[in-house]
Amino acid sequence: MKRPASMFAINLMLMLAWCGAFGSFAPWTLLTGFLAGFGVLYLTRRVWDGPEPQYFRKTIAFVSFFGFYANALLQSSILIARQVLSPRITAQPGVIAVPLQAERDVEIAALAILITLTPGTLSLDVSEDRSTLYVHAMFLDDPDAVLHDIKENFERGLLEFLR
Repeated sequence: MKRPASMFAINLMLMLAWCGAFGSFAPWTLLTGFLAGFGVLYLTRRVWDGPEPQYFRKTIAFVSFFGFYANALLQSSILIARQVLSPRITAQPGVIAVPLQAERDVEIAALAILITLTPGTLSLDVSEDRSTLYVHAMFLDDPDAVLHDIKENFERGLLEFLR
């Protein structure tokens, strides 16, 4: 059984072979090489680890989460820009306690960092028992919606490819 890390290394070698064949290490060539390598590994997946190795699931989850997070950054940046340019302030800031499913330090740290990097939110602290993350949100009109967004989109998406 191949581990996801070794599958990733094989994918990187295929990407480098692709770039060598094209004689270019431009970003577009690296991306297409990685995708071509991923495709080759996926088509030969039965040789590697049965019907669907963990590597494919994790890579697809990572790409999906990356797309979600890029959209979240764009949406929140627009929201903050509108607030800054608006003649009157409509933000209702507040702090919310987010119960965590994340257990490992890397999971909690990654979630806290992603929340902090998103405009309008800031991770403040983690409870001593590491079961709750305290988040300051600039727009806390609906605390349940903010909690749902953090739990269902950020944490669940992050844990899909970290576990």
